[in-house]
Amino acid sequence: MRVVIAEDQFLLRDGLIRLLEAYGFEVAAAVDNGGDLLTEVRASRPDVAVVDVRLPPTFTDEGLRAALQARRELPGLPVLVLSQYVEQLYARELLADGAGAVGYLLKDRVLDGGQFTDAVKRVADGGTVMDPEVIARLLARNAGTQSPVARLSPREREVLEQMAEGRSNAAIAQRLFVTERAIAKHTAAIFTKLDLQPSDDDNRRVLAVLAYLGEQ
Repeated sequence: MRVVIAEDQFLLRDGLIRLLEAYGFEVAAAVDNGGDLLTEVRASRPDVAVVDVRLPPTFTDEGLRAALQARRELPGLPVLVLSQYVEQLYARELLADGAGAVGYLLKDRVLDGGQFTDAVKRVADGGTVMDPEVIARLLARNAGTQSPVARLSPREREVLEQMAEGRSNAAIAQRLFVTERAIAKHTAAIFTKLDLQPSDDDNRRVLAVLAYLGEQ
């Protein structure tokens, strides 16, 4: 599996290269700015791009904007974003394009190599990986408003957060210590209250919910 990395800090960039290679990935390129990321993605057509949000020259959102541009040029390009912060506007834009194969992890909450490389593989395979804190911020944006999310019960919001992390009904049931049938009922209620049609594809369900939240 071929990876392109965009990270401006040398030690972290070198660490990502060593970690990914130790887990069997091929690092096609490792760059320190958004322009070079686009160049390398166009040239190497990687299986996944691992991108820091804040890159030179302004260290604001160049990495995320470059990732969005890369996905416009190569629709469906898997992108795993790494950040110290939750950039809500661009996170919603990245998640709401409907193509899937996206992830958003906070650097200080990645605890071990296995966790990180599993996230890279999941995104490369077309899945969605979201740090719970990112989901909490996206959901909190709608709290106390008249948006359809306010219609959800506390348990339905809990199930929605688990869905947004890419978990199946069976996995949610196990995590919340209830039956899969109960989760199926909550899921149906969530889609009804959010005016969204349920889908058999978990990734499409997650993307639909996040896209909807991003429009509120």
